[in-house]
Amino acid sequence: MSYQDNPGAHIQRNVPPAIQAAALALLAGVLSACGGDDTRPPVESPGSDKQVSTKVLETGADALQSRAPLNELNTYLDGFHFYSGTQASQMEAHHYCSILNEEVIQCVIYDGNVKDAHLMGVEYIISAKLFEGLPAQEKAYWHSHSHEVTSGQLIAPGIPQAAEHALMSKLVNTYGKTWHTWHTDKDRRLPLGVPQLMMGFTADGQADPQMVKDRDASMGVDSEQKRESRKDITPQPVLPGANAWMQGKVIQIPDPTGAALHHHPATPAQSEEGGTNSRSSAP
Repeated sequence: MSYQDNPGAHIQRNVPPAIQAAALALLAGVLSACGGDDTRPPVESPGSDKQVSTKVLETGADALQSRAPLNELNTYLDGFHFYSGTQASQMEAHHYCSILNEEVIQCVIYDGNVKDAHLMGVEYIISAKLFEGLPAQEKAYWHSHSHEVTSGQLIAPGIPQAAEHALMSKLVNTYGKTWHTWHTDKDRRLPLGVPQLMMGFTADGQADPQMVKDRDASMGVDSEQKRESRKDITPQPVLPGANAWMQGKVIQIPDPTGAALHHHPATPAQSEEGGTNSRSSAP
């Protein structure tokens, strides 16, 4: 698990220096763990190859410019989203997150985990305490994470199981607000149209089994094994106002350009139906 505060603060001051050094070395190994096998983006962007001059500029910027906010994006989560109002349109989402404090996390979302992956959205994650204090209308934009965690579908690739388990224990009672701005899952080679609100799964049978299976194979993980290992993580009841689509309240931005997908209101009955990968035809 990755923490943004000083790692040394987690080690008691009365621990001998040699033990402290060993603990910090172990923590450094956890923080630098690999991020899982490569997942390629579903589309390639149009445009000519980078010129030498562009590469030189990039090299200079990399050496000279500060990227403090980006350096804090050190927690990698992989899970699944669907378009609010169209549960059948689902996709894998690679989250690179910064833990601002114990109650707020911010993530950028990519369609892959390789250097030419596309930035397709953002997710803001807050604690149950902060969610409970939101205005009633605002709560409808947010989804719970309890099922994503307990189902084993949300993973933190590359870190030891104990660290992942600790991270999931922190995430299980949080809430996310997610917007996708580039719909590469629908073969959009450019970020066309308007942002779309995304939701997370709340029950078994909603996620496309093949999509989960393909992700597991790519990452070298087993979601069902993770489900078993997380049985001791007990989520609190989902707070009223979250997952508004389950009560038939679907929020989505109309797109005057016609580039966005057509959405159909989701009903509670849909929550028991299996979905399909968003790259498959939706009903």
